[in-house]
Amino acid sequence: MAPFRGPKIPNAWLWRWRRNPLRRRSDTLEAWVVLVAGALTVLGGVLAGLLATHSVEHGLARQRAEWHSVLARLAEDVPSSTGVASGADIVWAQVRWTAADGSPHDGQARVPVGSHAGTPVTVWTDDDGRLVTRPASPSQARLRASLVGILMGVSAGGVPFVGGRLLRGHMERRRMERWDEEWQRIGPLWGRRTG
Repeated sequence: MAPFRGPKIPNAWLWRWRRNPLRRRSDTLEAWVVLVAGALTVLGGVLAGLLATHSVEHGLARQRAEWHSVLARLAEDVPSSTGVASGADIVWAQVRWTAADGSPHDGQARVPVGSHAGTPVTVWTDDDGRLVTRPASPSQARLRASLVGILMGVSAGGVPFVGGRLLRGHMERRRMERWDEEWQRIGPLWGRRTG
């Protein structure tokens, strides 16, 4: 025998929006707070995530277009054992290269231990001839952009969500205070009706 659960009320979650003589003004206000906070959470989070993803993808694509590899030469011999970090296969060493405009440049690059002066080393430079890191590949750029977009979306969506929760908590505390005030007035009258 199945327990009786009563009639199913359609759209029970919309109870604050339906006409009801017991609905208070605070119930309607709370419904609006929930609706606005929910919409801002979803829309703001999605919009911020998409904008951040697009911005990161655009920046990384620009780096791939502007940064280029240059053949540099090792300026000094690199000892076989550095003494600083035992077991290191790659160390920083001084390299020199010529920029596209013909100007000489030098800087630090990572090279294998035991390399000799004059060994060719590939470095990445910007249009001004400054050393930069290797630009991200298209697949790496998509992954980075997606991760940043997710992080920004969750962060941006969290602001209205938390704000809505705090406002609802304040409204709930205020409602409980009003109920306490009303009970202080009406409660003693109920205690006298015992007979």
